[in-house]
Amino acid sequence: MTRALDFVAPAFSADTAEAASDAFFASLADLGASYLQTRIYQLPVSALTSASHFAAGGVVRRIAPETWRAGAAAFDYVCFENNPLLEPIRGGQTRYRFSDFAPREDARFGAYWEAMGEAGIGDALCATSYGRYRTVTSLHLGFREPDFAPDEALAIQLSGLMLTERLMEFAAPPGDEHEVRLTARERDVAAWVAEGKSDWEISVILGVSESTVRFHMDNARRKLGAVNRVQAVARLAAARLL
Repeated sequence: MTRALDFVAPAFSADTAEAASDAFFASLADLGASYLQTRIYQLPVSALTSASHFAAGGVVRRIAPETWRAGAAAFDYVCFENNPLLEPIRGGQTRYRFSDFAPREDARFGAYWEAMGEAGIGDALCATSYGRYRTVTSLHLGFREPDFAPDEALAIQLSGLMLTERLMEFAAPPGDEHEVRLTARERDVAAWVAEGKSDWEISVILGVSESTVRFHMDNARRKLGAVNRVQAVARLAAARLL
């Protein structure tokens, strides 16, 4: 724990998310850190895919070769074509190695590690914090030769989690563009659907026609990017909007 605090201490005296990211990267230089990416973003309400994850934006700092950017073949491959890191994000994991989900000895990830090598990444440690309003702060910290003793890797990951918690302090409350804006009637209908009521039952409860019930529920479903009512209700519940 003492070593983890040493790594992250400079970030806690920084007054911006960018400065905190830079200070943290500098503190790991002696261990051979070769790459850093920090983000502050909102998880998409729609299904988490490579495209929606990238579109969420929020990159605070990316320290990487100039060629490592959207449009470059290697970058696009690991971001869009073969991105194994969606799995731990869906599972809400807070710390892991890239190689935990893309084993280097697995032939299926040969092209993945070849592409990562163009960014100077032999392996990377990830730390992620999850906050209110689906806010996520994340750190990807790459190393050319990541042969750490278990206690050293743990110290780096714990320091990374402390950094992402620090970054959470810089996260602004989401604006309207990040909120699911349901009308009061849409929310009422969705709540009764969640209770298992039929369209007819909801129409009686709310004193409206069945077609009006369907109209409001379909509007709510579209706003949530859901393919059906069940998925819409699940997304509302996950976002604590029911």
